[in-house]
Amino acid sequence: MRYCLLTLCGLGFALGCVQGPPVSPAEWPRLGAANWTYAWQPDWMKLPSGIETGNTHGCVTLDADGRVYLNTDSERAVMVFEKDGRYLRSFGKDLAGGLHGMEIVGEKGAETLWVTHTGLHQVRQLSMEGEVLRQWSWPDESGKYKNENQYKPTAVAVLPDGRFFVTDGYGQGWVHAYDAAGKWQFCFGGPGLVAGKFQTPHGITWDEQIQRLVVADRENRRLQVFHADGRLDRVIETPLNRPCHVDAGPLGWLVAELEGRATILDRSGKVLAHLGEQPDPALRARNGIQPELWQEGSFLSPHCAAWGPQGDIWVVDWNFRGRLNHLVRQPR
Repeated sequence: MRYCLLTLCGLGFALGCVQGPPVSPAEWPRLGAANWTYAWQPDWMKLPSGIETGNTHGCVTLDADGRVYLNTDSERAVMVFEKDGRYLRSFGKDLAGGLHGMEIVGEKGAETLWVTHTGLHQVRQLSMEGEVLRQWSWPDESGKYKNENQYKPTAVAVLPDGRFFVTDGYGQGWVHAYDAAGKWQFCFGGPGLVAGKFQTPHGITWDEQIQRLVVADRENRRLQVFHADGRLDRVIETPLNRPCHVDAGPLGWLVAELEGRATILDRSGKVLAHLGEQPDPALRARNGIQPELWQEGSFLSPHCAAWGPQGDIWVVDWNFRGRLNHLVRQPR
């Protein structure tokens, strides 16, 4: 466990952290209940001296070997960790500031990394070392934009057949569909309150089990489910605290909610568990929460969450100092 001291240094602040005695897994904070009990692992992320994450305003995902990939706004735009939290490497200096959505696609040994960048107004397919394989700028052919600055993509979902969908969450509120060759096909949604419309379509995932797209419609506080041709299937009416991201896995949907919570839903929208709900409203959905106010067992501003092996969970908070936490599913 870390103990952090905030001290005045000239006109600024310095954070000094010392490593306290290790906490045994039996003492880790417990979240959830019954079949959805999780242990919050303290200080999962292990950074070498001199390495910091900087602001975390992106996503987290895992490769086929269980390594964890984290977005940051720093020159280490993609940071890679071993499954036990040891820092391995980073890349993406050219992506500093604005890397937002991220998904790993493919099988072991043949994976690629798909990212969205709000500042560059781009979607990129990268090698696992960061080499640009393909990239797409603003979809001028859609007729929805006057210039590239109106397009700020926040997430991408790639289907097994190579088609992909991009949410313009910080831009004009459309979801854009591309074929496997990367050619723009159509868009759906757009701004609005009614079913099928969006207020900040912030995250998107393809649920292979039900063959549907699931969109985190953040400011409408809901999920919406669509067919691959853009037709609305249904709206999930379960109240959510500004859902930023949804990850579909064998156990259901994992939702990162900006207002201090992560939630597991089944595919009907029924809540299976609320996890790590922040008890203090003043600490929710805020970027500038200092580390001395962080509490193990409580999130601040969950921006992305990812399923791991055996139902483990990783959640990244939107925070200027960078925060990534690991939750270990407990046997019943």
